Amino acid sequence: MKIQGKMFIWLSAFLLVVAIVYGVWSKEPAGTTALFLAFGLSIMVGFYLGFTARRVDVGPQDNKEADVADDAGELGFFSPHSWQPLGLGLGGATAFLAVAVGWWMMYFAAPLILLSIWGWVFEYYRGENRTQ
Repeated sequence: MKIQGKMFIWLSAFLLVVAIVYGVWSKEPAGTTALFLAFGLSIMVGFYLGFTARRVDVGPQDNKEADVADDAGELGFFSPHSWQPLGLGLGGATAFLAVAVGWWMMYFAAPLILLSIWGWVFEYYRGENRTQ
């Protein structure tokens, strides 16, 4: 985490310089404010990462001789053959189409989205504790 903290600190220094130059040169308040807010966000993240790096063990990202695989963790379980994302995508596309064509299409999109989410959540809910 040390290197990420240093990167954010350098980014905040760069953003501060850019915000000052932009503010003086353009005299435009919205962009200047956005740049100063970006400076504030990056300094907060950099300070947090630097503060936390001193209190935790050295991670693989701080070891110069570490491999990429050393930082890999468990990725989780992903369903190999689920059809529910297709239904959810079709329902989402229909919902976005309803904004352009007409809100009446939401009557078709909402049930498709809800059924797809329900099917995806309970796809592997089997066994003695399942609902009847």
